[in-house]
Amino acid sequence: MTERDGGEIYAAAFDHRESFKRMLGISGQPTAEHRERMSGAKTAFLEGVLRALDEGAPREPATILLDEEYGADAARRARAEGLQLAMSVEKSGQPEFDFEYGEDFAAHVDEFDPAYVKVLVRYNPAGDPEMNRRQVARLVRLSSWVSERGRRLMFELLVPPEQSQLEAVGSDFDRFDREVRPGLVLDAIRDLRSDGIDPDVWKIEGLDSRDDCRKVGDLVLSGGRRQAGCVVLGRGADAAMVDHWLKQAAGVLGFIGFAIGRTIWEKPLLDWLHGRSGRADAVAGIAANYRRNVEVYRSALGS
Repeated sequence: MTERDGGEIYAAAFDHRESFKRMLGISGQPTAEHRERMSGAKTAFLEGVLRALDEGAPREPATILLDEEYGADAARRARAEGLQLAMSVEKSGQPEFDFEYGEDFAAHVDEFDPAYVKVLVRYNPAGDPEMNRRQVARLVRLSSWVSERGRRLMFELLVPPEQSQLEAVGSDFDRFDREVRPGLVLDAIRDLRSDGIDPDVWKIEGLDSRDDCRKVGDLVLSGGRRQAGCVVLGRGADAAMVDHWLKQAAGVLGFIGFAIGRTIWEKPLLDWLHGRSGRADAVAGIAANYRRNVEVYRSALGS
């Protein structure tokens, strides 16, 4: 961990839009009924996190990450409940980052007044240089706006493999994650920071070794950047894998918590939405899963 404004972050993330539509079998533009169903699911998700807090999970680091498209009602309620809110600004499901609301992105952020402005970017330093340059230009604009407005930027960095990088490890995605991705994450952070993009929070795909976590944490804090930190994202992995990633990062200088999404809500919500359980079961399941992440992380801090 590191001393920083805002302290730790234990985030439950449900700003999924395109992937959530696919889970529900929705193709094309959702109907009004679909939208109501998805909005209701995000409210149930929030209620699960609130239940976890009522059951003893710490409130101060609790953070809710939502989108405006389907999560507006839940976001407003989260703010009313006094929770720390993060809101996404990127178009969902796109290989290249762009703003969800184009030139109006600032007005949409201001309406919800989140603690964190969150952006997801797929950036491989060895990827398409033209696409990387376009993304950097938009990110510089976002980073400058966030700083000027006194807000905080949460940057979700995904590093998809290039074909040549996969082939170098026998087209084995697990080997890419273990052997190649950690170095690319470091290169990506260096690139982005050199371009003037310096988030308050980096959302980092889970790293398999504590040594890799240390390297990332040290880089994020380098150059006197003492008010930054990293959180571990779950990437939809099973609970055992997420537990491993949390244990590797917990207590490492520069790491301040987690931002877990599908691992918390996917099964409970889909069981309810597909008629295999009730809404109360979904809320209870989300509460239990969120509480488990908190407990695993906090237990690892003391190990």
